[in-house]
Amino acid sequence: MRSCLRVGAAVCGGVLLGSGASALNVRVLVASAPQLTVRVAAPAPATGALNVPGPPATTPLPVQAWTVGAAGAQLTLNGQSTGSATLYLPPSAGSAVEIAGKTYRGGVQLRAEKGGVQGINVVDLEDYLRGVVPAEMPASWPAAAVQAQAVIARTYVTARINPATPFDTCATDACQVYGGVAAEKPQADAAIAATRAQVVAFGGKPASTFFSSDNGGFTASSGEVWGKDLPYLPAKADPFTAGGPRARWQLEVPLTRVQEAAGNAGVRVGALRGVTVTRVSESGRPLEITFVGATGSGKLTGANAGGFVRALGAPATRVTLSGLNPLVLTGSGSGHGVGLSQYGALGLANAGYSHLHVLGFYYPGTQLATLTADAGEQRPALGVQAALPTPALTPTPVWGSAPQDVVAAGRGATP
Repeated sequence: MRSCLRVGAAVCGGVLLGSGASALNVRVLVASAPQLTVRVAAPAPATGALNVPGPPATTPLPVQAWTVGAAGAQLTLNGQSTGSATLYLPPSAGSAVEIAGKTYRGGVQLRAEKGGVQGINVVDLEDYLRGVVPAEMPASWPAAAVQAQAVIARTYVTARINPATPFDTCATDACQVYGGVAAEKPQADAAIAATRAQVVAFGGKPASTFFSSDNGGFTASSGEVWGKDLPYLPAKADPFTAGGPRARWQLEVPLTRVQEAAGNAGVRVGALRGVTVTRVSESGRPLEITFVGATGSGKLTGANAGGFVRALGAPATRVTLSGLNPLVLTGSGSGHGVGLSQYGALGLANAGYSHLHVLGFYYPGTQLATLTADAGEQRPALGVQAALPTPALTPTPVWGSAPQDVVAAGRGATP
């Protein structure tokens, strides 16, 4: 088992998670600005140095906060040139850093990029999840739901660890929301610990564990949303998703906005006279929308049809259309609908199912795997794999008290 990050180079290291120890770091882009203020928020690594490449390889770490800027392709430290494009404070046991006013566990890598500075939190995988899981799902939800969220969050980022790139993931909903230490909750910590090293696998690799807030009662296939079919992301009825705040909604869009959205999508038919859904997918989402205008007609198909619906401001694409001015969208759900539905996970958990059943329902045909040691690899390796159980379907999931809304509207804008 080993772990290292060479300044100005890539992360390297084996992984030993299944046995209860972790040597896998994740590099998270948490800030990007013309200059960043960084300080040690917990005991610093024993070396007590901010490393830069080349001999000599260290620059003393100031006791107080330091300001990192960029001068051309090199970084500056408190206004003085470092002679390097990168600075690195490695993580150690119990270490934490404050980057642009937010505290994160682990260390930090700073790099010059396009005249500014990128702040990249280098953090142990399990500590990273502590800032992700409660930011994506209420930690107060039943343990099985939060545990399922922990596994798919771990799988999501594991699949993206790539030593050849400057960082592995970002901290916004373009990747996974990562709030650092301020986001941590004891219930989420417990769910992460209970599922330590567990990931969803397919074909011996981490699966694409896309998820959304509420699929509206029917999951969408990856093919209909992004044009890329994955066998474990099919369209299927979901009797467990119910009771969410956007289970049923209606949106009225003025004709001027409809005309603008159609034009932006490449529809050129003159003044609109009609907009109708003329073909739907197995999940009930538009696969073809026909536009009739003063100078002719046109169509949007496949993912472009869903893109038009989202451009109108709809929280999901499982919709019907009526009227024209305004165009009335009547829909259900929130997010793209591919993979796990968070309100469905809540329904399964309240019906007494385990997190393994949740995963088995939303990612059929996948396996539960554990991250294991492989000193010869720079990326995580998967160990023992076992088929995930499938819950018995029921049309009336058991719900507890009215759930609060979740953060995620649909993680993973692209596959």
